[in-house]
Amino acid sequence: MLKGKVYKYGADINTDVIIPARYLNVSDPRELAKHCMEDIDKDFVKKVKPGDIIMATTNFGCGSSREHAPLAIKAAGVSCVIARTFARIFFRNAINIGLPLLECEAAVNKTEDGDILEVDLAGGEIKNLTRGLVFTAKPYPDFMAELISTGGLIEYTRKRLASRRI
Repeated sequence: MLKGKVYKYGADINTDVIIPARYLNVSDPRELAKHCMEDIDKDFVKKVKPGDIIMATTNFGCGSSREHAPLAIKAAGVSCVIARTFARIFFRNAINIGLPLLECEAAVNKTEDGDILEVDLAGGEIKNLTRGLVFTAKPYPDFMAELISTGGLIEYTRKRLASRRI
């Protein structure tokens, strides 16, 4: 179960806004986290707490296919991102590093910046504790849920390989 404060943004939040290109020579997730969202919300990293949630309207993560974007979000302590829609390459990159994403138009429509959400990834349930509302997003298929719960594709692969050793 995830629980956190919502930081809500609009449409077409691109990867250049999530992590500006001037930091693409950085590979340390902790360093990337220091610059997450700074071109759209300069105080984001000062405000965000572990477990908080980013929410956006449509096409979140559009733009270049840089893997730095979901990595910066995850390293900043964000527990998940909820939007009406995601750019497909961002969606895949996020799942590959273990950052949960949920598509739920109703939740986006009825949630405001600063609301507190509780999210059950396994069941796809999103509770807006501030407004007393409950929404349902499509839960992940088992394989994707396991990828996320193990921390992404690399950790999932390590776990699988280790389980086959004698």
